[in-house]
This record gives sequence, C-alpha cells and structure tokens, in this order.
Amino acid sequence: MTGAAAQGAAAKAATLISRSEYCVVACAEAWRDNGEILAAAMAPVSSFGARLAKRSFAPELLLTDGEAMLVGLDGEVEGWLPYRRHLTMVTGGKRHVMMGASQIDRYGNQNISCVGDWSRPARQLLGVRGAPVNTLNNPVSYWIPRHSPRVFVERVDMVSGVGHDRAAAAGATRFHRIPRVVSDLGVFDFETPDRSMRLASLHPGVTVDRVRQATGFDLVIGDDVPYTREPTAEELRLIRVVIDPGGLRDREVTAS
Repeated sequence: MTGAAAQGAAAKAATLISRSEYCVVACAEAWRDNGEILAAAMAPVSSFGARLAKRSFAPELLLTDGEAMLVGLDGEVEGWLPYRRHLTMVTGGKRHVMMGASQIDRYGNQNISCVGDWSRPARQLLGVRGAPVNTLNNPVSYWIPRHSPRVFVERVDMVSGVGHDRAAAAGATRFHRIPRVVSDLGVFDFETPDRSMRLASLHPGVTVDRVRQATGFDLVIGDDVPYTREPTAEELRLIRVVIDPGGLRDREVTAS
C-alpha cells in the first residue's frame, strides 16, 4: 500500500461511525426545536446527546447535573436548582427528560418499579419515583441501551410512566407527550392513529427483522423505513474529542 493509500485508509477508519455515536445523535435529536427548556438525561449516552444538542443545534437548552445544579457545556456550575424548583419546572412543562425503562409497551407505558405481580414481585426495581408526574406534565422520551423482548413487552407489569392509552383513558392528554424512544437498534415514535409505537428509523447495520425479533409486540412498520441520520463531521469531533473523549458511549452500546 502506498503512503497516500495508507493515509486514505487511516482517514476512512477514523471517520467510521459506531453504533453508539448514532445513538448519541438520535438522543440529541429529541431536543431539537424544544426552545429554552431543561434537558434532563439519566444515562451516559442520553446525557451526551443533550450536551451535543446544546453545542450544535439547540444552544438555548439548559443542562443539569442530574441532582441540584444547572451546568454549562463543560460541566461548570451555573446555578442552583433545588428540588422544589425542579418540581416547579416539571409541573410547568419546562423540562424534557429522557428516562430509562425496565419495560415499555406499545403505547409507551413504562415500568421502572418491579417485575412480576405488584403484590409479590419477582424483582424489585427503583420504584415509581417521579415517572407519573414527569409523563403527565412535560415531554418524556426514553433511552434503552439493550433492546430485547424483556424490555419491549406486550404489557408492562406495573405502570410507572404513563403511556398514550392510559393518559387518554384518564383524560390527561393536555400536557402528555412522548416524542421518541431511542434504543441500540433504532428510533421509535407514536405517530400513528392509535398512538401505538412505530419504527421511525433503523440504525445502520440493523435490519427490520432484527427489530421485530427483539420486540415483544407488533410494531407499526412502514414499507420504507429510513436509517438514523449520520452525525456531521463537526458532531463526530464534538462526541469524540469534547463530550466523550474517554469512550464511555461504547461501554453502554455495542454493535453486536
């Protein structure tokens, strides 16, 4: 291989986009056009997505350390956010949180409380926590790093975060919104007549059949599902050099 060819191969290898980087971009897109709102994320990849959004196309976002502080792009403290103030932002619709899910069903009902019957669960999890208030009062998206039939289930064992069907039954749809679900296989939304989950995009390298096999209910799948958009060269630089130089994203997401 000539010197020029070797340099070209090295440059190509350096720009290959990992599955985790597609996931960061997909999470970032959840906050596009949100305006001045608190972007709260609960995991490394979703946090990297929030930071990427603020550094690129959503500079008006507010970031939090997940506890009691507002932080800047480099994690420096910019303000105090006591719990009572945080709750005021939640009930006023001024926060878009990206939560996790131990289970999620076709209508976006989420479970982080227990596996099995509530009266005698097989496994105790976090508990309901603030999920009902979150889902009924401000936008809630989900980041799920391991897409499987154990997570994407026909019916959640306990409702923590409220889905579209239950919000409608309770007449509580005014502020209820689930913009997207991002997993290590693709992006999902609820842009369907009955507000059931739809495959919005596949991450490159993933097939529709694989998504079907990894999902415990029938997804709405169109005839021509697009791929998740690639990060730009600048977004790749930000992810690799500025936001996550230690490569934590690849510990949370693999391309297996």
